[in-house]
Amino acid sequence: MSEQKTVSAFFEQDHDWLDELFKAFQQLKRSDFPKAKEAFKEFKFGLQRHIVWEEEVLFPLWEKKTGMLESGPTPVMRNEHRQIGQQLEAIHGKVSEQSLDSDKEEQALLDLLGSHNRKEELRLYPAIDQVAGTEGQEAIFQSMENIPEERYNLCCGQH
Repeated sequence: MSEQKTVSAFFEQDHDWLDELFKAFQQLKRSDFPKAKEAFKEFKFGLQRHIVWEEEVLFPLWEKKTGMLESGPTPVMRNEHRQIGQQLEAIHGKVSEQSLDSDKEEQALLDLLGSHNRKEELRLYPAIDQVAGTEGQEAIFQSMENIPEERYNLCCGQH
């Protein structure tokens, strides 16, 4: 993670990377399920890590700097994270069963992520960049690196 990047640039790039992994899963699931499963595992790991970074680093910083604990964007984002997690687990269940019948869940996840990511990219991340300043951004990236992998590596076991 580069200290020269802004929160906005870093997290938008992570959104793009996650989008590509999910597209690979969707494109491969009917033609090469083992590769599709690997793409999904990487996507699930990355999305869970992304959410942990936001909820354990970005959101607390925002709330501390602005005093917005009960109101503002972070309670909404946390609620949306729960919804995203439910859809992610629904797809995970289908992948675990080697079921190809996950199109409905995939579309629901994509709809949630599209709206959620736009709000973050257009409003929340730029606002965090502003309240954090350069030194705060360096601390954000350091805090993200210090989160143990087991906090977000919750995928797939032996299936």
